[in-house]
Amino acid sequence: MTEGNSADRILARIRELELPLIAFLRDIIAVPSLSGQEETVVRRVARQMREVGFDEVLIDSLGNVLGRIGDGPRVIAFDAHLDTVDVTDRSQWDCDPFTGKLEDGKVFGRGSVDQKAGMAGMVYAGAVMKELDLLDGFQVWMVGSVMEEDCDGLCWHHILTEKTLAPELVVSTEPTGLRINRGQRGRMEIRVRVKGRSCHGSMPHLGDNAIYRINPAVRAIEDLNDRLQDDPFLGKGTCTVTWIGSKGPSLCAVPDEAEFHIDRRLTTGETRESALAEVETALADAGVAAEVFTLRYEEKAWTGLVYPMDKYYPTWVLDEGHPALAAAGRAFTRVTGRVPEISRWTFSTNGVAIMGLHQVPCFGFGPGQEDVAHTANEFVPVEDVLAACAFYSALPGELGGQ
Repeated sequence: MTEGNSADRILARIRELELPLIAFLRDIIAVPSLSGQEETVVRRVARQMREVGFDEVLIDSLGNVLGRIGDGPRVIAFDAHLDTVDVTDRSQWDCDPFTGKLEDGKVFGRGSVDQKAGMAGMVYAGAVMKELDLLDGFQVWMVGSVMEEDCDGLCWHHILTEKTLAPELVVSTEPTGLRINRGQRGRMEIRVRVKGRSCHGSMPHLGDNAIYRINPAVRAIEDLNDRLQDDPFLGKGTCTVTWIGSKGPSLCAVPDEAEFHIDRRLTTGETRESALAEVETALADAGVAAEVFTLRYEEKAWTGLVYPMDKYYPTWVLDEGHPALAAAGRAFTRVTGRVPEISRWTFSTNGVAIMGLHQVPCFGFGPGQEDVAHTANEFVPVEDVLAACAFYSALPGELGGQ
């Protein structure tokens, strides 16, 4: 079979499957699925995998759904997280965010681009791979993962630590605008806690107001952001204060404790240790005595499992000479006729665990634009979903040298 004929067959079959593919996408958008509440959408995806002919479908103890096509000796995986952020103000939406509205060649709704379009494309790519005999010695696992919005990478940290899968490559289907993304900045969640001394609010001079004590600490973090290092590919490391809270005996008392949260984005060469040390130094230079620590995630999955993980998500970059990137470029050109653009994400993905923690090679390719994620009127173009499905279908053949 020639490359041209193979690509033509893939594109023709996906065009034939457009209606059921987009109907499935609309179905799963219509299912609200906050982190830890994904059971209904997980079971819906599992059912669709079975209906289109997957060889095996399972749900692991954390609640991830994993579907297999093929039984070759080489193992690759595709990933789409099934949880979404919430909708806090429906008045900002022009449509119901949970109907999967189809209009003007776009599908609208919460999770459409982040990240259920990737899931829909993956499921139908699995069907196409099997039907057109495109597996070329591979077994391919399509993973609908959970809890990513609350704790990036927890799902894949569980999969890889528990040895549910041992893939040679994972493709993230987070939105890339049909670019091939080979890395991202890492991130971590840092908490700064300052102690004071409480007293009655009518006599504040007798206490030590912890809120006042954190004022110079907040300014120190603002100034630290300007000094963080840059990287020509991934971009600059950043830090910003995103929450402030306090504790005291009552609202009529001077608070004896105050703390704030730092969202820290880590570029090349930055680590948990270096980031914490920079915060500690900045606070010391500002004359603030404080406790500085990384938060830990210990929330319950929809299955009831608690799988603790520090909220440190390492930076990762796949080398531009990696053979998987070359295969991805060939697959892209086969199904689009164009030369791919190689880029990186601004936000964070499950790659922080896949490659950042576990060193499994990873790259990304997904439908829709990154900057539409988490917005009102979130949408994904239908043509992007079909193009992504075609790319996924073609990739095993290129990885196998077909």
